[in-house]
Amino acid sequence: MGAMDVQLESTAVQHGQAKINVEEHALVSLLSDEKYATEKTEDVDPDDYEKLEEGIMQYGCAHYRRRCRIRAPCCNEIFDCRHCHNETKNSIKIDAVKRHELPRHEVQQVICSLCGTEQEVRQVCISCGVCMGKYFCEVCKLFDDDVSKQQYHCNGCGICRIGGKENFFHCSKCGCCYSIVLKNSHACVEGAMHHDCPICFEYLFESTNDVSVLPCGHTIHVKCLREMEEHCHLKLMLRFACPLCSKSVCDMSKAWERLDEELATISDTCDNKMVRILCNDCGATSEVQFHLIAHKCQKCKSYNTRQI
Repeated sequence: MGAMDVQLESTAVQHGQAKINVEEHALVSLLSDEKYATEKTEDVDPDDYEKLEEGIMQYGCAHYRRRCRIRAPCCNEIFDCRHCHNETKNSIKIDAVKRHELPRHEVQQVICSLCGTEQEVRQVCISCGVCMGKYFCEVCKLFDDDVSKQQYHCNGCGICRIGGKENFFHCSKCGCCYSIVLKNSHACVEGAMHHDCPICFEYLFESTNDVSVLPCGHTIHVKCLREMEEHCHLKLMLRFACPLCSKSVCDMSKAWERLDEELATISDTCDNKMVRILCNDCGATSEVQFHLIAHKCQKCKSYNTRQI
């Protein structure tokens, strides 16, 4: 999916587990950032190797360890990286008319952090011979000395991601990289990552924050999902659902059983009133007795329903 500079500049989705008080659900964490195509420096003359490695991990910004800065073609100013530019130029201190972002692929000039030479984008400085980024993507103009991120370029996403190419696959329908753990089990949703988080409205495809893939296939920030869960409790658990399609975000069967027990202790004065309901989980419609608290789907036994 997602992405990052320190985050590289974009992200891939990595599988994990997020423990929610009600149940566990599959978690995908967007860890990736720019497109990558590495220019190898292993077969270098031993006499030049020391120069290539000079200053490694000593330069950079909060997003990348790199030995160069970039000149932004949009405003002709120099920044440590694309994210630094965007944070500055999209600040609330900047006039709204002048706010803008830097398209990663449009960077043409870089400045060596060791000797200060400005030059066209390349991995090795034409002046002092230092390697400006042990990981280098000529397409994404991405430099990073911290190769422990296991950067790789995804042609499908069009950007670089992190986490190791062997650990991810690109889903053409969803339009993003997912953990291989989800290859045969995730629900495909066209452009699943190409939208804003339904809670905080940050664009998920390039988010530097972890993203969770819900059972319905929709995506949301892990942090936002946890905040949703924190605002839920037993009596409102039927609302712990996807903000986009209203399907339950995890297996809620245990919660429904507890709700059965609680409702059995509550007397209802509307025994003769019948209502039609639609189940958000299975899509079935039913006619059930009206209840002030909740209505149970007659097909899948879910309380995640609505009156129609």
